[in-house]
Formats: sequence, C-alpha cells, structure tokens
Amino acid sequence: MADEQQTTAKTHATKHRALTFGQRMRAYLLAGILITAPISITLYLAWIFIGFVDARVTPLLPAQYNPETYLPFALPGLGLIMLVLGLMLIGALTAGFLGRIWLRISERVLSGMPIIRNVYSAVKQILETVLAQQSNAFREAVLVEYPRRGIWAIAFITGRTEGEVQSVTEEECINIFLPTTPNPTSGFLLFVPRKDLVHLSMSVEEAIKMVISGGIVTPPDNRPEAEKAHTYTSAAAYEEVDIVREQDGAPILVAKGNRPGEVQDKVRAEIDEKTQ
Repeated sequence: MADEQQTTAKTHATKHRALTFGQRMRAYLLAGILITAPISITLYLAWIFIGFVDARVTPLLPAQYNPETYLPFALPGLGLIMLVLGLMLIGALTAGFLGRIWLRISERVLSGMPIIRNVYSAVKQILETVLAQQSNAFREAVLVEYPRRGIWAIAFITGRTEGEVQSVTEEECINIFLPTTPNPTSGFLLFVPRKDLVHLSMSVEEAIKMVISGGIVTPPDNRPEAEKAHTYTSAAAYEEVDIVREQDGAPILVAKGNRPGEVQDKVRAEIDEKTQ
C-alpha cells in the first residue's frame, strides 16, 4: 500500500514538472537555432569568400571567354575555379627549367629591395614551414605553465628551438605558439624546455575549438584508461613553492624526474611495457 502511494505521488510530481506550452516552444526554438545557426553561418562565410574572389578574379577573364557574357545569370565560384587553376598552372611552370630560372631572377630582384626583401623572406619561410608535407608546425597541442607556475594554457608546437636561442640555453627547448582567446591568430612565441611540456592527445582542431570558444567546447578525453589514472603535475604544489619564493627569496626546487614532461614519458613507457 505504501509503495502504491509513493508511486502515485511520483506520478503527480512528474505531471507537475511537465513543460508548459511556452516552455516547449522555447525549447523547440533553441533546438532550431542550434541546428540551423552553424550551417547558416558556415554557408554565409563561404558565400562571402567566393564572392570576394569572384569580384577580383573574374574581371581578369576576357569577355569573349567569359561564360557570364552569354548567360543571363552569373556563375558563382567561377573566379575561385580560375584562381585554383591558375595556381596549379604556376606550380607546373615553376617546376620546369625555365620556371626555375624565372624564380631565381625574381628572388634576386626582390632581395635587392631594402624593405621588401625582409617581408618576402619572412613570408616565404613561414609558408614553406607551414605547407611543407614533413613539417611539424601546428601538428601537436601541448599544455604549458603560463603566465605562472600552477596555471596551465594550451599551446601548439611549431618546431624545435635552434640557432642562438638554443645555444644560450642549457636544456633542449621547443618553439611553441600560445594563442589568445577568442582570436587564435594572435598570441605569443615561447621557448619552453621540452621536459616542462605536457603533450595532449587531443587533435589540433579540437584544441583550436577549445581556445576559440573560451573553454565552452571541451573535447572528450580519449586516452587509454591506464593513462587516465595518472596525473603529471600538481598545481597546488607549485603554488606553495611560488609563495615561498616570493616571500623569502628561496629558489624553486623540483626533484629530478618529476617535471611534467618527464612524468608523462615515464607513465607512457610503463603503459607500453604492460601492453606489450
């Protein structure tokens, strides 16, 4: 009898908690926005980009070869197709003997201009690094302690530190780019010891989404269960050490082998040994 009364009470409570007509309409409206907004914004941005390219490339086509001259309507994407074909043609021409000669002559002319040569060399080096098939730039996301110990930020590996910066540094350092939120195109270049970096399993795309959204979009942890059971650093311990350093001027002491990158390497090595 008591069980029947409890069941009846739960049924009445469920009925009282049922959504009203207005609440259901509001839920449907939000669901519709969540479904249509990403698609609409993506198509809108794509349309703007195609229109931007068409407005600047299509007029370069002579009127007698332009199909829009004979058609009563415009052809969206015609300029984009022309741009892609033009870039492919330039790439094919520069691969030949005459193309290489022309490229050398143009580079010599640009290198003789005081300001333009600096811009040209910087842009060329960046594009060659990013577009190279064997490049490791922006191929991995990492965690780095920034702006102080105990606070972590997502960054991206852009390469291994070389040249004078590495020569004056005792440990092996890694070049990382620390993006800002919500604009990941701006940020900071940091040279961080390899042992102080925590390598993330999430993809670069997932990390960028997390940075742009300010942490609202958080990718799931897809690591093996054995690795999830381990942590690589303690923010609370670093916080206490920072207080000692600031108040008493004592140096920061970290036991050998306990830096975040070293702990992560040990854990992954142990997991590999168990799985083999």
